[in-house]
Amino acid sequence: MNQPWTVRRRAALVATGAVAAVALSACGGGATSSGAAPSGDKPIVGLITKTDTNPFFVKMKEGAQKAADAAGLTLQSFAGKQDGDNEAQVQAIETLISAGAKGLLITPSDSKAIVPSLDKARQAGMLVIALDTPTDPANAADATFATDNFQAGQLIGEWAKAKLGAGAATAKIAMLDLNANQVSVDVKRDQGFLKGFGIDVADENKIGDESDPRIVGHDVTDGAEDGGRTAMENLLQKDPSINLVYTINEPAASGAYQALKAAGKDKAVTIVSIDGGCPGVAAVKAGQIGATSQQYPLKMASQGVDAVAAFAKDGSKPAATAGKTFTDTGVTLITDQAQSGVDSKDTTFGAANCWG
Repeated sequence: MNQPWTVRRRAALVATGAVAAVALSACGGGATSSGAAPSGDKPIVGLITKTDTNPFFVKMKEGAQKAADAAGLTLQSFAGKQDGDNEAQVQAIETLISAGAKGLLITPSDSKAIVPSLDKARQAGMLVIALDTPTDPANAADATFATDNFQAGQLIGEWAKAKLGAGAATAKIAMLDLNANQVSVDVKRDQGFLKGFGIDVADENKIGDESDPRIVGHDVTDGAEDGGRTAMENLLQKDPSINLVYTINEPAASGAYQALKAAGKDKAVTIVSIDGGCPGVAAVKAGQIGATSQQYPLKMASQGVDAVAAFAKDGSKPAATAGKTFTDTGVTLITDQAQSGVDSKDTTFGAANCWG
């Protein structure tokens, strides 16, 4: 379970095909790139993820490739060296503009910093679609295909509150977030969890401004196993009585569990998370994670590619889900400890619908 989740640093750029060869010089080693060379007049669609190691993004690439093949598009995919690598994403966009791509799908590493590059892509006539993580502002992309991340956080917050029962009033909570950039996906998951648990979040657009004494503290994980372990160790030093841990994703949850187990506290602490990857669902079944909110990266990417194909054909752009500012690709709470009043599915369902 450890190895698939570890975010490994990569120094070398891997590129194949004619368009990827452009990326080699444009990225200067900053991003990894893969994909087949363009065939005839097939339109190009780009996929730019935060990393190419996290199973979430691996599944996203799988969905994009399958949809591109079915739609007659050439997929060019790129990834940063680690979560937060905005410069690599900037370079990837430049490469796609030079290649004359019809559109791009991106999971922004920095929702604000990437906006000028997305503006350039749109000015060049490309359809820009954000996947999983909205841009800031959201209208910097033509559309967003994503989990309702606030809802995903709220579901695990409601579940945790119900599970602790009367003990929720005196809970000691560790918040294991993504990074210091406060990107939208990080903020929404964090704030959704707190609201679901019944904590006043003050400003819903900001992490860490709440004053509830039940929160021991926030620490960052980079969405990685080693980061989750270090963050958990730090917060345990601050307060060894922690009994509830929120984690930004399942790699961070895995690291938190290891730290708790090393401290002999794994049986007394409940961990909740968001992802729904196969290793995460297995961790729920094993009792390491109490509940996780499952999202569907393959669906995000495949629908995004279909939207680019439609745009290339007739210039049409996708519409948002009714009542929302984005296309909601769904979320399901996965747990084997169902709580009254909180909708959930068990790990059998989770395993049948997981990824990674």
